[in-house]
Amino acid sequence: MKKILLSWSGGKDSAWALHLLRQAGEFEVGGLLTTVNERFRRVAIHGFREELLERQAEMAGLPLWKVDLPFPCSNEEYEARMAVTCERAVREGFAGVSFGDLFLEEIRAYRVAKLAGTGLEPVFPVWGIPTDVLAEQMMAGGLRARLTCVDPRKVPAEFTGREWDTALLAELPEGVDPCGENGEFHTFCWAGPMFSEEIPVEAGERVERDGFVYAELVDGA
Repeated sequence: MKKILLSWSGGKDSAWALHLLRQAGEFEVGGLLTTVNERFRRVAIHGFREELLERQAEMAGLPLWKVDLPFPCSNEEYEARMAVTCERAVREGFAGVSFGDLFLEEIRAYRVAKLAGTGLEPVFPVWGIPTDVLAEQMMAGGLRARLTCVDPRKVPAEFTGREWDTALLAELPEGVDPCGENGEFHTFCWAGPMFSEEIPVEAGERVERDGFVYAELVDGA
């Protein structure tokens, strides 16, 4: 099998991508590739603490490939640091990078363009699955997640920290994607078939930062 990295946000989509890749058996996932805010030591965009990221990798049985990003981070700096990581991946025998993108064509085209000429193949295991169907499949398959970040212009701020479940989906405002693919919300996956054990978390304090509302996740054991 070809060895690939999985772009890992820690959210439900990348977690389900790991599950599907392992089921398909075409690729061997050899590591989780994650961008981390080097100032706050939190996963970029999703906003949860680095210790929880490390716990996910432990439960997935995979090494972490952390790419530290400055804060704030320009797109040029982001691309430069990712290019260094791609060069390392090729040196270490990786054949591709997998992404949990669902349907945003411009994002997919960007990833394909940036990997062109690197020697790494882009892989999209959850691409094109209707997101209402995908949400149902994830939940039926045992995936559990909490909302770590919401865009309060699209989703009520009080949804931050809630469990991503059928009750939440029923309460989402009209037009909000059930998987949050348009940036309405981001999640932390704490249980599912991709993990050997659950990572129990509870929602703590909510904070607003840069126009988004974040929930601190704390140990729920």
